[in-house]
Amino acid sequence: MASWASQLGQKIASPEFRQYLMSTHFWGPVANWGLPLAAIADFKKDPQLISGNMTAALSVYSVLFMRFAWMVQPRNYLLFACHATNEAAQLTQGYRYLQYHHFGGAKTAVEQDLKVPLEPKA
Repeated sequence: MASWASQLGQKIASPEFRQYLMSTHFWGPVANWGLPLAAIADFKKDPQLISGNMTAALSVYSVLFMRFAWMVQPRNYLLFACHATNEAAQLTQGYRYLQYHHFGGAKTAVEQDLKVPLEPKA
């Protein structure tokens, strides 16, 4: 255990690691994590608010940048993970959008809103 901790400490203290922390190879993906985090936070919101066009655009964007992150040398695994997470989130949002707008979700929601509770008889 001590050797593992000392190896980690040496890696963090190395000039290469500090150089990595000060590069766009690190800060670009860190800044990009706002996209999947926002999409994941939107899972609890009403599907009526989802934009189909924006969801499709972000899905294509993430696929393209996943390929870029994989092909760039050295491979940017942090960027790849960010866009893989965003792709999964956008596909989930896309499913919610289609379910609501094209497969009867809106009709079901309206029917549930119109139900009036029966008053108890005295």
